[in-house]
Amino acid sequence: MDHEIGTTKANEAPAGIAASAPVVGASQIEIAAGPEAVWEVLTAFERWPSWNRDVKSMAVDGPVAVGTVFRWKSGPGTITSTIQRVEPPRLIAWSGRTFGIRAIHFWHLEPRDGGTLVRTEESFEGPLARVFKGSLQKKLDATLADGLRYLKAEVEGGR
Repeated sequence: MDHEIGTTKANEAPAGIAASAPVVGASQIEIAAGPEAVWEVLTAFERWPSWNRDVKSMAVDGPVAVGTVFRWKSGPGTITSTIQRVEPPRLIAWSGRTFGIRAIHFWHLEPRDGGTLVRTEESFEGPLARVFKGSLQKKLDATLADGLRYLKAEVEGGR
């Protein structure tokens, strides 16, 4: 990425993931549907467990808006996330915490040749992220790639 990563003030939404975090991952996929269709599936948080095998449960405390909190179970823990940025249908980002790990996750949707290039990136910070860097990196890389494949199947299968 060419832009500055991170944020300059504590109360600002992050400009990107924490690029210097111990664990950083990114992946992308092309989906044969416009950004609006991808956005509709991606931001219907309560439906994630129906199409993303990695998400076991989801509870959302409000609309898709900055400040909305959602709690979801993925893997061994429950993650509490807060939406930080919303730019429909182009970008959504949230931060979250589980087991002392602070995560920042961005989704970018870019129109491309009648479809959408979907890029996702995430960073993990905190003591556990440093200690378990190798195993967490492998898990994050797999989870990002799998999530994109599940999203693609849901969007393209639902058209």
